[in-house]
Amino acid sequence: FDYQERETMKIKTPDMLVLVEEGKAILVDVRFPEEFEVWHMNFAKNIPLNELPQRLQELPKDKLIITACPHYDRSSIARLFLTLNGYNAKYLNDGLLKTADFLRGDNAKEFLEAYKATHTVTP
Repeated sequence: FDYQERETMKIKTPDMLVLVEEGKAILVDVRFPEEFEVWHMNFAKNIPLNELPQRLQELPKDKLIITACPHYDRSSIARLFLTLNGYNAKYLNDGLLKTADFLRGDNAKEFLEAYKATHTVTP
């Protein structure tokens, strides 16, 4: 573990959004189902941290897995677990709260247009 590893295990919201838009990454929200039900990013997959060991087969090994929670405590644990199980994983170090703040106004419009251009979106 060194400074380079410390840097490569994290990703910030703008970089995450680009990779998700391009289909190169999957955002995994590791919060409890109740938290996810109340509010979530519609492009995130919910796999609560405590269910991750039993649900690994739901995640592709050919894409970057980006774990997320409101801040980064649970997501950093999830990233470590995924890495130890052979996944290419990073955690969203500015957290879902900053992502929600970032996706307002023009940023939200631009992201949604780009996302819809590359993904099937269901209401």
